[in-house]
Amino acid sequence: MESNPYQAIVIGASAGGLNALQAVLAPLPADFGLPILVVQHRLPVAEDFLSFSLGELCALVLKEADEKEPIQPGYVYLAPSNYHLLVEQDRTLSLSIDAKVCYSRPSIDVLFDTAAQTYRAGLIGIILTGASTDGTAGMRKIKEKGGLTIAQDPATAEVAMMPLSAIREGVVDEIFALNDIAPFLIQIVKEETAQ
Repeated sequence: MESNPYQAIVIGASAGGLNALQAVLAPLPADFGLPILVVQHRLPVAEDFLSFSLGELCALVLKEADEKEPIQPGYVYLAPSNYHLLVEQDRTLSLSIDAKVCYSRPSIDVLFDTAAQTYRAGLIGIILTGASTDGTAGMRKIKEKGGLTIAQDPATAEVAMMPLSAIREGVVDEIFALNDIAPFLIQIVKEETAQ
């Protein structure tokens, strides 16, 4: 039995998210052993600026998620603009144009909820800067299923509302300053591969 069996990471960000995602993703090494799935709120007609700017800084393979794509370690999957990103039970991705959740499509809650159903205790959920409560219900679901929940310290967030909402609801296990999240993730994966 693995003592530290994390299998995937989900990250949600909204206002101020580009800088926050850069701070989390850029330090991760190319051999980082977990897949990362990201919802960043953006305009329905957003260009590929997000993928391009993050991809330039990231040692992992960063791409927009495709329908029915198998989830692989060492990849960062971004929810495409105007699509919900879901994790299926067979660990493939699916995209949906269902109604907005928390006024958002893609919705952080939709990704976190479906990932929690699939990965259960093997999931790490991270909520970053943002000006809504999207992600709080999803963090609760991850915690209920035994996963690990992390919030950016609101004092280090460009917009504190989103991490603050999750913290106030009592669904956060760890709170880290923005620049401390990546080192923590690297340490967890090192410990896991050393088992």
